[in-house]
Amino acid sequence: MEELVDLIATDASASDVSDKIKDALMAKAAARIDALKPDIASSVFTDEAEEEEEEVSDEQPTEEDE
Repeated sequence: MEELVDLIATDASASDVSDKIKDALMAKAAARIDALKPDIASSVFTDEAEEEEEEVSDEQPTEEDE
């Protein structure tokens, strides 16, 4: 963040300041995504496995199957 302030204080070009802001935002977004990935992945894959098991165990033979 200090680099961004330094760029603004030294009258760096607008594109350099814009690039630094974009880099900072991308870094924050990537950090948040990486922090959430394990929770989301476990909830997605856990729910699928449990639903499949429930579907199989709930099946009752019908007259057509016999």
